[in-house]
Amino acid sequence: MNTDEHHSETSPTLTDIYNTLLNAFGPQQWWPADTPAEVIIGAILTQNTAWTNVERAIDRLKKENLLSLTAIHNTPEETLADLIRSAGTFRVKARRLKVFAAYVHERYEGGLNAMFSVPLPKLRDELLEISGIGPETADAILLYAGNLPTFVVDAYTRRILRRHHLIDSEADYHTVQNLFRENLHTDAAIFNEYHALLVELAKRHCRTRAICDGCPLKSLQHDAGL
Repeated sequence: MNTDEHHSETSPTLTDIYNTLLNAFGPQQWWPADTPAEVIIGAILTQNTAWTNVERAIDRLKKENLLSLTAIHNTPEETLADLIRSAGTFRVKARRLKVFAAYVHERYEGGLNAMFSVPLPKLRDELLEISGIGPETADAILLYAGNLPTFVVDAYTRRILRRHHLIDSEADYHTVQNLFRENLHTDAAIFNEYHALLVELAKRHCRTRAICDGCPLKSLQHDAGL
């Protein structure tokens, strides 16, 4: 496990954190979407913006019956951009939606089941080749839309692990992701729930400025100033 050397004996384990958060918050039932296509659209729209902004964009797309990749593929980019304005950088994101929809249409004849049947490492590499799809978005699509066992690493995850001395400030995406792979069972349901619990913790307590009062992890060794 990657830890600061002088904290390694007293740092909480990932299992400790998971069990504590699950007992405190209960199952999160994340990702909030009705279909895999809606998850993918949401994962692209949520880049660099708050989820509340994405929800407004999703609602507008839903009213226009545009929450499928086929519909996205057949809709003019300018129309999409106008509908997703609330998600920020809407022209960029409209283009990314179109590019992703074209990828599924051209390579998998529009079929997400066919796409998600590709072995995880190969499919992840494919997604990372798509314009605008970085590791966090790719893993969110794989985990939440495809139910495939990969862990999503976001800024919340980094902040929480850093404050609990489980990573250092220089840890890259791959290093943080491997921490979960090496210390937990490779299980999509656990990875799903764990990431959602970390998001909830960050929203309630582990903000940019920590609110430790009432935090379920308060008794675990940590440094709120990190």
